[in-house]
Amino acid sequence: MLYQWREAQRAFLQPLSDWALSASQMYANPYSPLAHVPGAARVSAGLELMHRLGKEYEKPPFDIKNVMIGGEEVPIIERCVLNKPFCKLIRFERLLPKSLSHRENDPSVLMFAPLSGHHATLLRDTVRTMLPDHNVYITDWVDARMVPLAEGDFHLNDYVNYCIEFFRLLGPEVHSMSVCQPTVPVMAAISLMCSLKDKARPLSMTMMGGPIDSRRSPTTVNQYATDRPFAWFENNVIFRVPGKYPGAGRRVYPGFLQHAGFIAMNPDRHATSHWDFYQSLVRGDMQDAEQH
Repeated sequence: MLYQWREAQRAFLQPLSDWALSASQMYANPYSPLAHVPGAARVSAGLELMHRLGKEYEKPPFDIKNVMIGGEEVPIIERCVLNKPFCKLIRFERLLPKSLSHRENDPSVLMFAPLSGHHATLLRDTVRTMLPDHNVYITDWVDARMVPLAEGDFHLNDYVNYCIEFFRLLGPEVHSMSVCQPTVPVMAAISLMCSLKDKARPLSMTMMGGPIDSRRSPTTVNQYATDRPFAWFENNVIFRVPGKYPGAGRRVYPGFLQHAGFIAMNPDRHATSHWDFYQSLVRGDMQDAEQH
């Protein structure tokens, strides 16, 4: 029932969040009399912070329109090359002019983004940095609550099979880059392909910040996991998706629990971030505020 309770809480807070946004604008708009009362900037900033804490955040776009290649501005088109129930394989196609046609042979990189608790757009800056010198693909995982039950479950073996299918689709001239969570299934997929002498195996494998062997340098999270049986996690952090979503009834580890875990690990850092956001709004530094 925790997921249902969370949805009810969000529905309850939504009107308050919307009101906070409207009120914040009344204290910030220079054409409003309220914007000229003493302390208006602080009131507006506080209301904006209230809105941010209560609103529902949608998946942000990659929003990569162009990059500079060889001194020329090259348009970028985001295109889905394979649409799977749990993942979309996205290509950032570079519309190279004739003067840069030789750059079509730049190395291809398949980036595996984290699946749980994040959107692939977390790697937006990495994609943007890679594009001038690479043909870039990325795994854009579908929120499990949006996947109908009829599509079946998604386990580690399915994850590995997805990785293999992506490699085979792109062929042997691709490099692999996995960030955090996907390092383990990607390594398993490439190991299987190598054992089978699969000609589509990637040219290289780069793994960044992943738990390859979680027994080494254990953290608080590792200790928390080893101190509890598997059944504890199944009973306490796995919940069914509410009826309002296409994946109603699917058993998932909700993202809001993942987010709560992140905050619990670094509460001071998150509190400081909110305070910095508030202070930026008070100063009128909107560019800095948007960084939060």
